[in-house]
Amino acid sequence: MFGFLEENKIVTPNEYFALHHNKFFDVLSGIFYLSWVPVPIGLTIYFLYKNKKESMHLPLAFLLVNLIGFIVYYMYPAAPPWYVAKYGFEFLKQTPGSPAGLSRFDQALNINLFQSMYQKSSNVFAAMPSLHSAYPIVSLYFAVKKRLIWGSLLISLTALGIWFFAVYTSHHYILDVIGGVFCAGAGISIFEVFYANILSFKKYLDNSHGLR
Repeated sequence: MFGFLEENKIVTPNEYFALHHNKFFDVLSGIFYLSWVPVPIGLTIYFLYKNKKESMHLPLAFLLVNLIGFIVYYMYPAAPPWYVAKYGFEFLKQTPGSPAGLSRFDQALNINLFQSMYQKSSNVFAAMPSLHSAYPIVSLYFAVKKRLIWGSLLISLTALGIWFFAVYTSHHYILDVIGGVFCAGAGISIFEVFYANILSFKKYLDNSHGLR
């Protein structure tokens, strides 16, 4: 669906970037890929400072998105682009994890960060949906909801960077990124439905006590 012609051959964006990459983007890829950790944590700490009662909303929505993602992983196991490039379409159960294009970040900075992280991966066939692509959407939703203009702009930039570098580093196909966005939407929607029901139930109890 997302292939294009390169030297009279159809290639995916992942295949193109595997051949055409540069050191600047390699370093940026690692920075953006790591940003999913401090962004939601920082936002949660901010909400904790502003309103303790609502500070757990983002973590709870985050948890729901993760649960949905892991359910889909095991219902629909899918190989990432680096696996297809290395092993083709053969299913190899004991395949170790790989940092793929993120290894170039390690090489650029002469460290072993992503190599050590992805070697411990427990499930290689967990490309669809891309939870890395889902996470900034959750943070963005709550930042917009609380009208944090600068925070929303920064998180939007983070989201775009993560989506691009998920493909650039051969960790995900474009469809995986789209799946991650839908996964985030599903988790947020479920959270809002449950939260609205809890508020309605609480209001009902308060009214019942008032009548007594």
